[in-house]
Amino acid sequence: MKRLDRYKNGVLSTLYIVFGIKENNPVDSDFLVSYYSTNLWHKGIHEIAAEGARNHGLLNIAPADFFETKLMIPQDIEEQKKIGKYFEELERLITLHQHKCEELQNIKKFMLKNMFI
Repeated sequence: MKRLDRYKNGVLSTLYIVFGIKENNPVDSDFLVSYYSTNLWHKGIHEIAAEGARNHGLLNIAPADFFETKLMIPQDIEEQKKIGKYFEELERLITLHQHKCEELQNIKKFMLKNMFI
């Protein structure tokens, strides 16, 4: 489950389901990104999905079945926004720390390599 972030419009294979948020039922997009990046929704999907023919671990689910799944979301749109922003910021911090860790590992390799020359 991914959101189109980089471009206003895009093209996607007909093999994938594309959907948008209904205007009369406001749901915060950042909240949905956070929700679908967790494993919480996998439980219900595994019950009704079939593994892909290529046996690559991806699941296939009919659109009608997908849209029948239960989505637990706060009714208050402001709470959804706060949750979405919180996890977006947390993801950003994790990415920054991962980059810092990679840089330090590279420095360590460099120092070890040059220390024993």
